[in-house]
Amino acid sequence: VQILLKLWRNGFSLDDGELRSYSDPTNAQFLESVKRGEIPMEIQRLVHGAQVNLDMEDHQEQEYVKPRLRFKAFSGEGQKLGSLTPEIVSTPSSPEEEDKSILNAPVLIDDSKPATKVQIRLADGSRLIQRFNHTHRIKDIRDFIIQSRPAFATTDFVLVTTFPNKELTDETLTLQEADILNTVILQQLK
Repeated sequence: VQILLKLWRNGFSLDDGELRSYSDPTNAQFLESVKRGEIPMEIQRLVHGAQVNLDMEDHQEQEYVKPRLRFKAFSGEGQKLGSLTPEIVSTPSSPEEEDKSILNAPVLIDDSKPATKVQIRLADGSRLIQRFNHTHRIKDIRDFIIQSRPAFATTDFVLVTTFPNKELTDETLTLQEADILNTVILQQLK
């Protein structure tokens, strides 16, 4: 631990802290320990047995001037929020909502081929969860949205991936080629 002791005309300071008067008995005891080459008890309690490097600066010709606060960048630790790839929330708002979307817009699934679930967050705030084969195309997702919510048939919209946001412009790509297996797709109105 690095500590800077500055001696002033009217007292001393530690690491640009407050002025501590020479006349205070606790401070006098602190300085006596330093003069004897010992680590003062106050510092020993702070560092919990770590190695201490005590530097001293002599400013005894000057009066103590409170140092200006320097900008200190954030020194805490960051916390990761969410994940790089969003997870599919497999619980629909209600079982009826998921059943309704499947009944209204059947997507033919070939059970002999690999399948995936895609969650679609619609511009109106609702969401759809649907199983697709890896070989289904992005156009199939668009058709599924229009079949499930006919109001979007006359609306111009785009499909976008979540983080990092990428507009799915080539609707001939398969879900696997577009790398959107088990993901969340957003519908954005133009």
